[in-house]
Amino acid sequence: MRNRGFRVLKNPDVLYISNMSLSDHERKLLAEMEAVLDQEDPRLLSTLTGKARTKQSSRALFGLSILIAGLLLLVSGLIAQATIVGVIAFVISLIGVVLIITNIKIKSGTPRLKKAGWGGNLEQRWDRRNNQE
Repeated sequence: MRNRGFRVLKNPDVLYISNMSLSDHERKLLAEMEAVLDQEDPRLLSTLTGKARTKQSSRALFGLSILIAGLLLLVSGLIAQATIVGVIAFVISLIGVVLIITNIKIKSGTPRLKKAGWGGNLEQRWDRRNNQE
């Protein structure tokens, strides 16, 4: 049941108001809280507000657009049977792939142990085996 911006649930003890505006005091308080959050943790605020795009992600998206443009040019060069257009398109696509690879971050859930050179894996297994005994 809807009535002038209010939505009443079937439970008579609960009233859910869908369109509720903030008072001036609440708006000021919310702005102050956002300013403090922006100072303490700007990455969290950008994630919460949806503005989480960084320079690296923008460059990766730019690389993706260059890759797509290069592939489209490559297909058109194949259709037109123009070798020089195909070679140029391949180079453009390669530049796009390089931009994507250099600007993308892969987040892994588990930290990886660095190998200490040749036989690092064997040394780690040996240490784990001796520490368990």
